[in-house]
Order: sequence, then C-alpha cells, then structure tokens
Amino acid sequence: MNDFARIFVAFAIAALGWRLWLLYRQARHVARHRDRVPPDFAALVPPEAHAKAADYTRDKVAVAAVEAVAVEGALLLGLSVGGGLAAIDGASRALAGEGYLRDLVTVFAFLAAGALASLPFDAWRTFRVEARHGFNHTTPATFVADLAKGLALAAALGTPLVLAVCWFIEATGAWWWVWAWAAWVAFTLALVAVFPRWIAPLFNRFTPLESGELRARIESLVARCGFRAEGLFVMDGSKRSSHGNAYFTGFGRAKRIVFFDTLVERLTLSEIEAVLAHELGHYARGHIPRLLAVRFALAFALLALLGYAAGQPAFAQAMGLATPLPPGALLAAFMMVVPVFTFPFQPLASLVSRRQEFEADEFAARHASAEDLVSALGKLYRDNAATLTPDPLHSLVYDSHPPAALRIAHLRRLAGRPA
Repeated sequence: MNDFARIFVAFAIAALGWRLWLLYRQARHVARHRDRVPPDFAALVPPEAHAKAADYTRDKVAVAAVEAVAVEGALLLGLSVGGGLAAIDGASRALAGEGYLRDLVTVFAFLAAGALASLPFDAWRTFRVEARHGFNHTTPATFVADLAKGLALAAALGTPLVLAVCWFIEATGAWWWVWAWAAWVAFTLALVAVFPRWIAPLFNRFTPLESGELRARIESLVARCGFRAEGLFVMDGSKRSSHGNAYFTGFGRAKRIVFFDTLVERLTLSEIEAVLAHELGHYARGHIPRLLAVRFALAFALLALLGYAAGQPAFAQAMGLATPLPPGALLAAFMMVVPVFTFPFQPLASLVSRRQEFEADEFAARHASAEDLVSALGKLYRDNAATLTPDPLHSLVYDSHPPAALRIAHLRRLAGRPA
C-alpha cells in the first residue's frame, strides 16, 4: 500500500466515522425531544404528529447508518484498495478486448456494483420505513418499473458522455480534462432543458392545472413577479408517496411549475400561493444559475486534479490498476475517490443552501403572505413527519433547509410578529 492509498483509506474511515457519529447525534437528540412539541409549533403540530416525526426520523437514521457501513465503508474500500475496480476492469478487458467497449463495460459495471449494493436499502426505506409510517404508495411493480426505466435512461444518456470523455482522454493530450469538462457542462445544460418535457413524464403523469380560482391566483402571482413558465402542472405524486411538495423544473423557456397532487389537496389557496412565491424567490434571486455556476467551477477544479492524478503512477497503483490508466478505469476511479476527499466541504454547501432558503422566504413575504407560508410549512412539517428538533450539528452539516424553528421565527419577524 503506497502513500496515496494510505491517505485515501484514512480519509474514507474519517468520513465514515464522521457520518456515523452525526447520525448517532441526530437519533439521540430527536429521541430526547420526542414527547414535547416546541412552543412555536404548539398550534401547528399536535403531540402525536411530533412523536411520529421523531420515530420516522430515527427509523431513517437507522437505515442510513447501516447503508453507510455497507456502501460507504465496505464496498468503497473493497472496490478501491481491495482491488475490486481492478478486477472489474480486468474482466472488461477479457470480455470486450481493448477499446471503447471495454471502457463502457468498466464504467457501467462499477456503477452497477454501487446500485446493487444500495438497492436493498432503497427497498427497505420504501417498503418498511415509509410504509410503517403511512407514507408509501409505491407498489412492487412500480418500484421495479422505476428501476428499469432508470437503468435504461442511464445507459441511453450516459453512453454518449462516457464515450466522448474517453475519446478526449486518448485524442487531445494532457489537456483532455478541459474538453471533458466542456462536454459535461453541455450535457448538464441539455439534460436540464429536456428533463421536464421528455424524461419526467416517463415516471409521473403531469396534468395541466385546471382553470379556477387557484390557477387565476397563481397566474396573477407569476405575472407580478415577472416570471414566465411553459405551464402549470399537477403531478401524481400520490402514486408513490403521500409526501407533498412543489417545485420548478427546466431552464430558459422550458421552465415549468409543478405541484404534487398531495400538496394541492392539503393546503388552502393562499398557502399554495405562498409556497409558490417562495419557489419563485429562488429564480428571482438567481439561485439556479448561481448554483450551476458553482457546480461547473467545482467540476473544473476536480477534473484538473484528475488530469494531474492520471499521470501519477501512485494513483493507479493505489487502486491496483496498470499504467497508463485505461480511460474507463480512470473515470470509475475518479467517481470513487472524489466523494471521499470532498466530504469536509459539505457544511459549506449546506450553509449556502440555507441562506438561499432564507432569501426565498423573504421574497415570499413581500409578494404573498408570510403568515400563510408559516401555516403551509407547519402543515408540510406535520404531514411529511419532518422533525422539528434536529441535532444542531447534524443540521449544520447536512440540512439544505434551515431548521424549522429558525425558519418559522424568521418568517414571523418578516410578518411583523414577535418570534
């Protein structure tokens, strides 16, 4: 085991230990506050719903902890320093010979290993945890169909991208990673554009929002905010879960506003308007383009590091791979190594996301009603069994949204009421 391998193993163990410790803190903190609703939520969330949210959170934490040990621990080390990726690439060479087919087989076999390892935990979450707490509407047939569609999409969309990157590695010299980055940026922008119209309908039914008071209020809000969308749609989210949500999808002229049918059924018209105003705030404040720009910049830096590592024999030796690295094995190794070394930056990403949520709430308070957004969030926290008492450190590291208490207090200040 060379120096790079030892550093990699140290980071992998540290990342796993950090994640398990935070999960333990989350479970312990939520359990400690299970039987007392925070005062600010006494009128929004009944005690039995608060207790249910605590039990639901602890069940999710238990699954996440076991999955972390199995996938982020055993599988990761087995595929890397344990020689698993080298074995996959050797089998690909024996099966497909030299060339791009070998690269494709290596990359997709590596991805399949991770997907297969995570599959039992996805099923556990869906058919045990979600079902136990009354959220699951997914049938085994739907679960299998979603899996098959996902695999087909991964093959259809991923194959051209993988082939393009492999060609760049072989044909463009030391600066191949710049071309690979450009290809990835183009692929991402194209995917964002085509997703709402061609991909999302493969999994759900999208029905135009019917004419009536709700549509009239939404169209008025959208016009006031200077926003343009291709359409307003209701998605059959209840096909898989009773959780409620709303979101924007698409880019440029292909933007769509989508409401889960469960959300439309549970919220009042003014509450739906407030939720939409929050989502509009993300676009008005430029959060989506900024997020894409940050991701593109981060990808540029990481690919530059990969371009450097590809020329270092120690990198290949740590994974048990021959040099020069075959393009497919190089890509698979990159996908495996990056999450291990970037986990310390997770709190920064969460911090940026939470700040954006506060900005979107401020936008909603100006263009709709802060009180209606408070009421809507209270119902969503209650109906989605979201914990109101997360562990502060776990929340700081992982939560993309502010803790419920801070968010409600912020909205009440915006509404001119004492928190």
